[in-house]
Amino acid sequence: MSSTVKSLKVIYNPVNEKNTFTNGDCVSGVVTLEVAKDCQIDSLLVQFKGKAEVLWTERYGQTTVVYHSKDKYFSIKHYFIRDKNVKGGDNQTLLTNQGGDTYSSVVAPGCHVYPFTFLIPFQDLPSSFTGSVGKVVYSLKARLSRSMRIDKKDSTKINFVTKADLSSDPGLMAPQHESKDKKMKIFTSGTVAMDVNLEKTGFFLGEGLKVLSCIQNNSSREIKPKYCVYRKHSFFANGKRRVSTKDLLKEVGEPIPPSAKENVTRVITIPHDAEPSILNCSIIKAEYRLRVYLDVKYASDPEIKFPIVILPASQVAAVAPPPAAAGFGFEPFGNTNPPAWGIIPPQPPAAPQPLDPPPPYGAYGMYPPLTDSGNKY
Repeated sequence: MSSTVKSLKVIYNPVNEKNTFTNGDCVSGVVTLEVAKDCQIDSLLVQFKGKAEVLWTERYGQTTVVYHSKDKYFSIKHYFIRDKNVKGGDNQTLLTNQGGDTYSSVVAPGCHVYPFTFLIPFQDLPSSFTGSVGKVVYSLKARLSRSMRIDKKDSTKINFVTKADLSSDPGLMAPQHESKDKKMKIFTSGTVAMDVNLEKTGFFLGEGLKVLSCIQNNSSREIKPKYCVYRKHSFFANGKRRVSTKDLLKEVGEPIPPSAKENVTRVITIPHDAEPSILNCSIIKAEYRLRVYLDVKYASDPEIKFPIVILPASQVAAVAPPPAAAGFGFEPFGNTNPPAWGIIPPQPPAAPQPLDPPPPYGAYGMYPPLTDSGNKY
């Protein structure tokens, strides 16, 4: 038996070559519906939402414990056809066609196109993210409901990248300095010391991270300065933390002979494909560290760790034409005064809240209470 509804698709229009969106961009597109014969529709809608979610399980003997948490940032529905039993709300809009008329609930055979536009708010939203047990997702979902039939659905994700500006947070431009010395024992005698400086804390994707080091080798063996940029993902649920770490790159400097002192400059390029830091989500953290250490044979390596914040490449908000039918219809939760059609979209705040650099890994004051074992990172 052939189906009356042949297909339902939701499609959006890219706004740049990277196919990314940011705060203030318009997400416009169409829902296409193809039917084989006259079809009575109860409701047809497109929903735009953003959320973060973590989920994992752990075994304790014969017991399996599920750890799950979710943050919902926004959810807005545009109805093309709304069920008469569904009441409108602050986050719901009934769209009209180009002539200003409501869409008919009875559609004829063929392909029908329903345009929509959403405005991404100037909220403090984390970038899209996919980790081992957690994700931050921004998605569009179309849903068709008919009486006595299973709903037809289609969805697609958009890649959202938080706007970044070094000037918005003085902490990102703050220089960093640490020093360390170590006395050698057993197979290596003497001492080694290093004094390391970073020019700032925040770095854009693809930017060079300059490391300035003064290294004193008063040991009996040559030593090599080494550098490692690694990421740390932390997921939080039910008072528990799940951690995942990965080295992104490692570099080795020239050896420094015994009884020598050298000033060493190393420029490390932040990988273009690294994900931006996530520090504004309560259940997911994506953090980065630079580890500078001295490779000493037959001895433990002295090391210094610096927190660094990786920012997305500079962006310019995309400009999209206003929708042909209804208004943007978007307001974050809690706003009971949605904008009327034809007004200028809201402008970003003049002084956005600063983005705090990641704290030392031992300081979890910003995180929920948790129980977790130690980690060398």
